Amino acid sequence: MDAQGELTSLRALHQDLVALEDTQLRNIDKLLDEIRAHVQAFKKLLDQPPKSDNSRKQVKSGSIKIEDSEYAVNQEFQEEAVELADALQLDEVQSAKLLLDSQEDAELLGRSSILSAVVAFHERRQFTLESLRILFRNLGNPDCEEQIRHALLDILADILEIKDGPARNSSLYTRKCLTAMADIERWIRTLDERYQGTLALGQPVADEFEDIMSIQQSSLGQQHESLAAIVTFLVKGSYTTVDDFLKLLEYLPAIERWSQAAVHYVPIIAAFTSHYGSPDHGGSLREARMLHKRIMDAKESSVWALHDLQAAMIIWWLAEYSGWYLEQQLGSPVQGADLESEARSRSEAFFQALKDGAFHCTLSICSQAYADDSYDPAKTAMTQYLLQDAHQLSTEVAGKNPLFRDLLLEQMEPFVDSFITNMPDTLRQFQSSEDDQRKKILGAPPSAARSTIFEQDLHLERFLAIITYIFDKRTDAAEIFWADPDSNLYGFLQWASKRQSTPRVGAFCEMLRAISWGEECSTAAHQFLLDDSGTAARIRRSSSLSWNQILSELTLYTSKIRDNPTSGRAPMRYGGKPNAGDISEPESPLMLECYLRLMAHICTESSIARSWLTTHETFNVVNVMITLADVTVPPRLQACAFATIRAILTNKAPELSAGVWSDVDQWASNPTPSVVATSRSAKPSTPKMCMEEITFEVLSKTYDQANEFVSLLQTLVSPSMGDIGLHDALPFPEQLGASYRMAGIEPYIDFIFGKVLVSTVPLLEDPLQSRSLINNILNFAATCLSTFNENLLILANKSAVSVDAAIEASSLSAYARLHPFSRVMEWMFNDRVLAALFTAARQDIDEVAGASPNSPLILTLLRAIEIMNRIMDLQSTYFEIVRPIVKLQSNGHRQTILNPTLASFEDSVASNSNLIVDLALYSGLGNQELAMNSLRLLEKLACSRRLNTFSTAASRQQPSGNRLVGALEQNGDLERIRTSFILAMQYDDRELELGPTAPGYIIKTVMLDFLSHCLTSLSDRPNLAHAILGFACTGSALSIEPAGAFAKQTSLFHSIIRLSAEYPEGSDSGIEAWSSSIRYKATQILSALRSSPLTHVLTMMELRAVDFLFAMFLRQGPLTSESVMDGLSILDERFIYANSAVVSEHYFYQRAFLLEYASSELRLTAAEGSPTLKARILSTILGSTTMPDGVQAPNVSIFDLLDFLSLDFPRPVLLPLTKIFTDVDLTNVLALENEHGAEASQLQMVEQLLALRLNEFRKSDYLEDPQEQEKALFDAEGFLAFFRAQKHTRALDAVRLRILQAWSNLLTLAVGHCELDQGGRASLILQALQTVTPKLERYASDNASEAIVLAKLVQALLFQVDFRSSVSSDRARGGGIVDDRLFHVFRTALRAINMADGDVNLREVLYNICFRYLTGIAESGNSTPRQYNVTQTIKTSGQKFIDIVCDDAYGGSGTCRASAVLFLDALTGTAKVENSDYIVESLTRTNFIMVLVETIRDMPKELKNAEAQDITLLLSYYSAKFALLLTISQTRLGATQVMNADLFPTVKDSGLFSADPDLGI
Repeated sequence: MDAQGELTSLRALHQDLVALEDTQLRNIDKLLDEIRAHVQAFKKLLDQPPKSDNSRKQVKSGSIKIEDSEYAVNQEFQEEAVELADALQLDEVQSAKLLLDSQEDAELLGRSSILSAVVAFHERRQFTLESLRILFRNLGNPDCEEQIRHALLDILADILEIKDGPARNSSLYTRKCLTAMADIERWIRTLDERYQGTLALGQPVADEFEDIMSIQQSSLGQQHESLAAIVTFLVKGSYTTVDDFLKLLEYLPAIERWSQAAVHYVPIIAAFTSHYGSPDHGGSLREARMLHKRIMDAKESSVWALHDLQAAMIIWWLAEYSGWYLEQQLGSPVQGADLESEARSRSEAFFQALKDGAFHCTLSICSQAYADDSYDPAKTAMTQYLLQDAHQLSTEVAGKNPLFRDLLLEQMEPFVDSFITNMPDTLRQFQSSEDDQRKKILGAPPSAARSTIFEQDLHLERFLAIITYIFDKRTDAAEIFWADPDSNLYGFLQWASKRQSTPRVGAFCEMLRAISWGEECSTAAHQFLLDDSGTAARIRRSSSLSWNQILSELTLYTSKIRDNPTSGRAPMRYGGKPNAGDISEPESPLMLECYLRLMAHICTESSIARSWLTTHETFNVVNVMITLADVTVPPRLQACAFATIRAILTNKAPELSAGVWSDVDQWASNPTPSVVATSRSAKPSTPKMCMEEITFEVLSKTYDQANEFVSLLQTLVSPSMGDIGLHDALPFPEQLGASYRMAGIEPYIDFIFGKVLVSTVPLLEDPLQSRSLINNILNFAATCLSTFNENLLILANKSAVSVDAAIEASSLSAYARLHPFSRVMEWMFNDRVLAALFTAARQDIDEVAGASPNSPLILTLLRAIEIMNRIMDLQSTYFEIVRPIVKLQSNGHRQTILNPTLASFEDSVASNSNLIVDLALYSGLGNQELAMNSLRLLEKLACSRRLNTFSTAASRQQPSGNRLVGALEQNGDLERIRTSFILAMQYDDRELELGPTAPGYIIKTVMLDFLSHCLTSLSDRPNLAHAILGFACTGSALSIEPAGAFAKQTSLFHSIIRLSAEYPEGSDSGIEAWSSSIRYKATQILSALRSSPLTHVLTMMELRAVDFLFAMFLRQGPLTSESVMDGLSILDERFIYANSAVVSEHYFYQRAFLLEYASSELRLTAAEGSPTLKARILSTILGSTTMPDGVQAPNVSIFDLLDFLSLDFPRPVLLPLTKIFTDVDLTNVLALENEHGAEASQLQMVEQLLALRLNEFRKSDYLEDPQEQEKALFDAEGFLAFFRAQKHTRALDAVRLRILQAWSNLLTLAVGHCELDQGGRASLILQALQTVTPKLERYASDNASEAIVLAKLVQALLFQVDFRSSVSSDRARGGGIVDDRLFHVFRTALRAINMADGDVNLREVLYNICFRYLTGIAESGNSTPRQYNVTQTIKTSGQKFIDIVCDDAYGGSGTCRASAVLFLDALTGTAKVENSDYIVESLTRTNFIMVLVETIRDMPKELKNAEAQDITLLLSYYSAKFALLLTISQTRLGATQVMNADLFPTVKDSGLFSADPDLGI
């Protein structure tokens, strides 16, 4: 297997293992086979042949042998192979092989061969290690099925060679992994030295060199991490020995500095200490004592360079090792041992390790694991305070991989449990020692206290902080604290909650927050806090932390604020200069901050705690928090108060939300004197509105207050619990603030955007603070925009529902005016806000690529893009409807903030065109949510005609190209974007197995939608889609670059072709929705390209070049009524209501495209004069494809492809409805939505229309009875299902008609262009007529549209028949087959005329068919056989038939009357040949002859009044009438009837001959 093949198989194995871990794998046997196939690779691990002189000589010789092939290599390849060998420390021949295998990827991705080879080399290593890592992790997964676990264990035994070999082989494998880790560390150091050496010498650093260095360092770091995880799993799985631990201890002193590699050893050390130090893992005490001695002796004899890591390892070991002596009998278990002395020694060693930084190191490691998580300043400040001046790890060791973070924290869990269980005396000593120290501080003079406060040990606080980081947001792990109230861990919580100092209460509250995530754990924490031990107003320190204590101290503190506004001004800050006097006060703001953070967290997570607090009899939580928002309170405490209110509003009820709004507004407009004092402009007589501005001014000064207040406002404007998605209520009381200003929340919105975003954010120096605040502001904006229901405004004008009466707001006008949407949208067109929005949406692409999906960077970026999407969707509603309403009802004092020169959001994008580039790049980073949002916004911008203008060169005044395309090409980003799209279009068996849940599937669908919508919206000009597909956009034209990817058939366009032709539509059980959707979307793109004049020629050339037509015909299969679409057969009554109907529509669309394309290809081939290709196409159409090698392959013929007409889809039935919905009219709604074309939004609008109707009746007390409500909801669901089914029916009917038209056109072209003799041509036509005629008769009465298409086809086929030769030769053979079939067609047309009495267009075509048959028979030169007596056939059709024809001949519309007259003329002539007067008699009975003659009188008047364009048609009609009169007059009876109709007097009266045609007078 070549390198690329091995890499591909390893990547596939990795994907399957990930799918197994996510319980999404469908074929476990296949996975097991894949793992077995890579056993040797796992055994080999990272072994590779080193560089050698012989190999280098072989490469330099110019001829190398790789596997069984001999290659001659040039000088350039030799140099690249040697350079690659040096870079990878790899054998030169292997480097040459790797270089050769990477050529294809290098060309596809636009990289150099060396760079592609480096990437492939490291990817192979990484996928090998990651696959092995996931294999181990699955073995430890409790959800893994036992059968799978046994199979994996068996394979693992084979990998470790312990299945048939000695057990020590697993130990050798562990050492192999550790050796590989050491080798990687040396390799990384070598790379660093090489890079630094290059810089030191002043040599220029090439971009490719930097890329290779960066890729190698990053990949080697990931490989080191994977190896660390593998070793950890080996230790946990008991595949190691004590000697392995000793080997590790020998190596660890050599680690010189903290780096990511150093951190990777932490879980290994923790696993070893837990496994061999604890008595719970089956080890012996003798081994443990030996290890203990080695570890303690090494502390003196072998000091580690990282002494703090050594100290941390010692305490981890001692915590586990002490478990051996918990339940020992008196006396030593080992001869000569003194247990008491050893216990003292262990305790001394533990405290010495603490002095050496053991807890500092452990806390630093655990806190760095969360470096990429959301910004939490309080928690960060606490950590920094506890670490004090100790050495902290650099940011480069921060955990980037959440999998490694989880592994590290999981290995630290046993330390927490063991320390609490095995060393309780040490814990108590922590507390007593710290309490003694605090007593000395509190008893000393203030100056002495301040100088000695940092001498506190704070060991217990650090241990609590370590627990915080280990268990934070890890609900399953934290359950161990709450599972058993009699456990040591629960007892520790009770013990730690007593006698708490201020720093300790902060650490304890943070720990309690960390272990109370989720409903279950948070409720347990709530119950823990309910176990109060005191009720006094001033709680003593000896009491336990409880809700009673928390609420009492908060009440006491707020009462002091009310009584003495300056009481809260002295804050204690983590990391700042504390005041000893502050620590002695239980009301310390720091402690209250911890209380509020804990309260907010538990209320957010636990509904029980939230309900308990909001219904508390004596504690009004909102009022207390509002009091704590006073300016005299430290900013962070104010922020915690806002956060607590926000927590109370979790799953808020409308009443609670309205109450909080009123309280907040009252607080904002009535600030305390201390707040007023901070403003120079404020006076006691200042109006409330100005007081509100003062409050907002104070709030915007600091990050903490502004950030939390914005978050609170975002929660307040969010929908309340119970909102069904109608969003018809205002998110605040409608009269809020009406007593002193205009009602609404505009001042709050102006505060967020006008003060915080514009003024506060630019002043923030901390980028994390800035990003966090911007994210909250964007969350607020997104909530305001997403909760505005523009459909209410549309339905008010397009439906009969009284929207004003149905919605929760007082009126629709009030809803539009007061909803925060209107003011937020106005701010969205403010220049400074737009600048901030574009800044948030434009991030460094490499930083985005490396960020975790939940990082603040990605979340902020997603929000910014989401808001832009919302603006694009809603801007027309705002400018055309909402803004005029706001202007009309404003009192003139409303400040205008938007830029009046911006008519749309696109105008601002025009000056920030680099956003287009960023969005396109984001879509290729593999982040599914980011890609979806970016592509949706990019689609809207790319389809905008405002942005798709041509830039003009000033010198030539000539268009130089599309502006957006130019933005992509400006910095060379277009190729990178094309490549990302091409890679996204690739698929493999894993994607097909996972289906719609596959990682790449959704991105693929969104990309295809983007391309399709761009092409259909702007088909007349080059646009982004054309550029990304691979076309060269030059001015207003498209071309193909001669040496580009398009010319090499490797472009995105060709990837789309492969999707359309090769992507499977389903499985053996039928066509599936998700897979069919991919082919459908790809086909849409090809169809748009083929039908556009801009790309038609290029598309046809490329489709022909890849034999697309023949490949598609070979893939076509039959379609029957038993065919299964998305799980349902076509005959199933549920079919039309389900997604199966949509799948059928997509299937039919693809067939229609194939037939249309075949017609275009056949037409083009005939025009080019290519007889060979035309013959091949015709052969395929008729059922046999000639392959490139000349072999004939059968395929469905064109006649087989008419199978869809035999399918009868079930029709929807609307059940009887209650009176609520009987008069609901969807006509206007459907018409409106058809303009926009979005099916999903159409369904949403209908749902909301029904919801409004229910609201309307509910408000009128019609639905008071619960049974009536249930019946109404049932009817609404039935109505919606019926509507959806109707949509499906209309779509199916439309696509069926399209297929039929395409099929008819193709058949007509095939007959017209086939190279057959006369007999073969006639046979083909007769076969077509035999196929079509029965269907024409069937659809003539109930499906006029399809009947017209069939009739036109029959007409075209009849005009292709050479009646003279065909009928004559047929009769000469005595067969009469042609006569039979042609007469059958004629007779069918006659019956169809009788059935189609309601459709004039159909009857016109049928008249033409009959006319052609009759004239053709007359052309044949022979009279019709007796058995085909036409007159008798007409007679059997009945008098109704004659009446219909006569009515059309006299009063038909358009060309129908001329066709009817011609048909009567031919019919009369045929009757004359048959010596029958029946036709003339029938015309006489209907008085048609007299009417026909009478119409001559009005001819001059008709000609005079006719429009110029109608003259020709009118003259043709007159000519046909005169021809009919002439034919009638050629019989005795006819001539008599014409004369009796006063022909000559009528002609005279008409004045037709009043002018001489020669003289003109």
